[in-house]
Amino acid sequence: MAFNSILGAIGNTPSVWLDRMVTARGLQGRILAKLDYLNPGFSKKDRAAMGIVEAAEASGALAPGQVVVELTSGNMGTGLAIVCAIKGYPFVAVMSRGNSPERARMMAALGAEVVLVDQAPGSVPGEVSGADLARVEEEAQRITAERGAFRADQFGHPGNAAAHEQTTGPELWADSGGTLTAFADFAGSGGTYGGTIRALKARNPELRGYLVEPEGAAVLSGLPLSHPGHPIQGGGYAMTALDQLSGAPVDGYLSISGETARDTGRALAREEGIFGGFSGGANVAAALDLLTGPEQGGVIGVIICDSGLKYLSTDLWP
Repeated sequence: MAFNSILGAIGNTPSVWLDRMVTARGLQGRILAKLDYLNPGFSKKDRAAMGIVEAAEASGALAPGQVVVELTSGNMGTGLAIVCAIKGYPFVAVMSRGNSPERARMMAALGAEVVLVDQAPGSVPGEVSGADLARVEEEAQRITAERGAFRADQFGHPGNAAAHEQTTGPELWADSGGTLTAFADFAGSGGTYGGTIRALKARNPELRGYLVEPEGAAVLSGLPLSHPGHPIQGGGYAMTALDQLSGAPVDGYLSISGETARDTGRALAREEGIFGGFSGGANVAAALDLLTGPEQGGVIGVIICDSGLKYLSTDLWP
């Protein structure tokens, strides 16, 4: 299959049954992992980036040649760098220095202007907190106003969740042969969960959706914030509400520690040959937990959100 540009290669990623991991742990049921780290920008955020830009073009909110600005942990920025390069928009990525440096280098290689923001006092490199994200947001707002830019706004723009409702959900359902009974996803902007669960429940109203959060920062579930810093980059910012979850039913919440996400990510690589990141490890860990409890014997869909290549400088890989 040949495409006119790399944008045609976004989406339609393969899915893999994680039967080896399930069997090795003596569990009943199946886990289907959608390998969104095989998108061109090595993450699921390529889908949202294209969804937001194309929706803004259609509405007239984005003018030809206008600068695009967005805050990012690196994945949305990479997706936007690719989409903007093909479509002819200058792109400015604003990112915390707490994120792994290979993300900034990749965005720059794709033509983005990368602005790095110092972490809040007391923050730990590799652990981006809500306070760190607030600093990045402030800088993104400043640059947007200064340059008369279009703000991609992954936390608020409906094109984010819509992209997953139109593509990720239907693909995952089809890949499972219509057998999914549950879906679990780590909460970043909320767009992947929000869009995917709406698509899946439209096909099976009895399917259950679970939001995954970091242990100690599981505020969406109503728990108090006790540990805002964690190594699961790209989410878990202790935001008590996410616009992308509007209208998205949640049947349950799971908390996964950074250590568990790390260990499961490593196991995923060793046992299944899938080289994902922290959030993919968190999602698989959540699915394994569900098979020991409320979803025993069920079929759970998860997303491998990004590539392990984006974490080579972290302790994910010893």
